[in-house]
Amino acid sequence: MQYPDYQGGSIVNLMQSLIRARGQRPAEAESYPEARRLPASEIARARHVVLLVIDGLGDDWLRRHAPDGLLARHRCGALTSVFPPTTASAITTYLTGDAPQRHGMTGWHMWLGELGAVLAVLPGTPRHGGSGYRQAGIDLRQLYGHRSLFAALHTPSVMVSPRKIARSDYNLAHLGPAQLQPFEGLDGLFRAVDKALKRARQPTTVYAYWPGLDTIGHEHGIESPEAVAHLAAIEQALDHFQQRLAGSDSLLLLCADHGQLDTEPGDIRELDALPELADCLRIPLCGEPRAAYCYLRPHQSERFERLCVDRLGDDFELWRSEALIERGLFGHGPPHPRLHERIGDYCLLARDRAALHQRLFCDEQPFKQIGVHGGLSSAELMVPLCRFAL
Repeated sequence: MQYPDYQGGSIVNLMQSLIRARGQRPAEAESYPEARRLPASEIARARHVVLLVIDGLGDDWLRRHAPDGLLARHRCGALTSVFPPTTASAITTYLTGDAPQRHGMTGWHMWLGELGAVLAVLPGTPRHGGSGYRQAGIDLRQLYGHRSLFAALHTPSVMVSPRKIARSDYNLAHLGPAQLQPFEGLDGLFRAVDKALKRARQPTTVYAYWPGLDTIGHEHGIESPEAVAHLAAIEQALDHFQQRLAGSDSLLLLCADHGQLDTEPGDIRELDALPELADCLRIPLCGEPRAAYCYLRPHQSERFERLCVDRLGDDFELWRSEALIERGLFGHGPPHPRLHERIGDYCLLARDRAALHQRLFCDEQPFKQIGVHGGLSSAELMVPLCRFAL
């Protein structure tokens, strides 16, 4: 297992470089070093800055499948994601500049003591399904209290987001003063960025997000022909984009939230098959299939530990959740006031390609994802940093 490198080698540090180049230096108590691969001084030279995040693009995977491609030629190194390396935690880092230690988003499913429920935090729906934040009358900005990245920048900003999620409660809660530019399709992504830069009358910062590779990886596998073909499509669209923007005094930074690795049916452990272990839990598993937070009923610790070693020891490493904070896996500095309650009593961290799934007593679909993430393998944790001077 590898750990996030918050001392200059993570996506948190990349965001610190961007904030210091285009905005303000954070308070000392919240400060992280700039990225070793890209200090603020290099970013500050450009008139316009575009940060493009490709969901699911792992560095190991990129170097294997397109070693001579456009991204590899512009790759200036690799960064670690955050822990857990998953969209809910890492995209929140991109949109706030903070590590999970501070922003408190600890996985796709989170126990929110404020609401007394386990939620899928990006769509804002309860674990068992139902209405989202807005329908439930929840003010997401008040609930999470996050500082928008764009509020920390001194330049005008644009958020370029897929139309399907552009006006989601999560996106709007992190929009701050930025202008929102929805798009459809891969070509639409680059047209929207092109449009934002050509309309700019002063130095501008653009954040853009593309989810297509991650979706393909989940459905078909990240090693599938479909995923590799999609990488080729991304590189082709990007090549056309950089030709159109040549001479615009822009800096395009391309990175990712996490990578993926593929599972087979035999890698999936179902909690239904472990009723004694499930009986130890007071609420459903939270977090990720490869980093599962476990909340125990009273007086179940000894039994739970024994069962985990006996039944899951070959596939998962058992951690006390408090130790994750002590080891600095979520970051450093003052923690989010609810961080401890959002990571449970224990965390089961996957070995190799294992994943842990729990079906609830409702019409929930079986676990069907092939490409997975959330664990601490290099495939999941390491993401590429590519730099294009336009």
